[in-house]
Amino acid sequence: MTQMIGVGLVGYGYWGPNLARNFSQQPGCKLLCICEKSKDRAELAARTYPGAKVTHDYQELLGHAGIDLLLIATPVSAHFPLAKAALLAGKDVLVEKPLTRTVQEAEELIRICEENQRILMVDHTFLFTGAVQKIKEVIAKGELGEILYIDSVRINLGLFQPDVNVIYDLAPHDLSIMGYLLDKDPAMVQAMGARHASVAQEHMAYLHLEFDEGPIAHFHLSWLSPVKIRRTVIGGTEKMIVYDDLESSEKVKIYDKGIVVTAHDVDTIYKTRIDYRTGDMIAPKLIHREALNSEAEHILNCVRQRTTPISDGRAGLRVVRILEAAQRSMQSGGSPIKLEGR
Repeated sequence: MTQMIGVGLVGYGYWGPNLARNFSQQPGCKLLCICEKSKDRAELAARTYPGAKVTHDYQELLGHAGIDLLLIATPVSAHFPLAKAALLAGKDVLVEKPLTRTVQEAEELIRICEENQRILMVDHTFLFTGAVQKIKEVIAKGELGEILYIDSVRINLGLFQPDVNVIYDLAPHDLSIMGYLLDKDPAMVQAMGARHASVAQEHMAYLHLEFDEGPIAHFHLSWLSPVKIRRTVIGGTEKMIVYDDLESSEKVKIYDKGIVVTAHDVDTIYKTRIDYRTGDMIAPKLIHREALNSEAEHILNCVRQRTTPISDGRAGLRVVRILEAAQRSMQSGGSPIKLEGR
């Protein structure tokens, strides 16, 4: 018999309804309580989930004996105090990305989590897509050869966030995917951004990462684009991948393309010959399931079995460490920042 997991949700704004819908659909899971300060959003939550208690008092969720797992879908600035209180109250926690604003906060949450034997997971939803799972499989099999670069564009018009800039809002998607696929940390981070029209936060940015050994990565992020683009190119010595999340059917395309370098004389670069290798393109079959639904199933299994989630606190810390370094780089006009604590 499946162990019943009681769930509480904090925040019923933009992302909270998606969490509520997916967790309420999971077998062996019951949405017991929703905490929301906005009167209008609270009333909507009550109409949508009449079986759940709706409150504005977070302490009610912390003291609710039936709640095993707390879902936090609030502005980033509230992640740390809410998650800390939940872990200390003996709850397992799923936090919307990014985990925290600072490395110090993320490290403290991990410490509390480990000391209290709790489950801490970050909502890096893209890791649970069929596309990213397939790319992980292809890389693990060595089909791409040595990874040379990752190049990503994630741009759209809005949504402007009041408490974080575009890097903190959009980059966690790409950084979590990169960390999951490569399982290594960059050595250096550079970032440049801009803000216009009296906007308080940078709304467009370019993020560049370099590794001690391995690929380079470059991310273009923007809230100020007339079109929405979600495209990543991963180049290897053997094959290359184009991942377009907006494609309806062929989100992942694997190209058997590359170059063959023949150096006739290593001392004379002008004698180096480059040949182009062009083979087939395949679009592998992907699992078609809402990623958040898979993620909900995953953390519920982790709660029942007391196992470590794919996107645990340390995966969240890896992302926050890069974000913090990127912020420092941007504030210093794009200076390279060495990544500490890897």
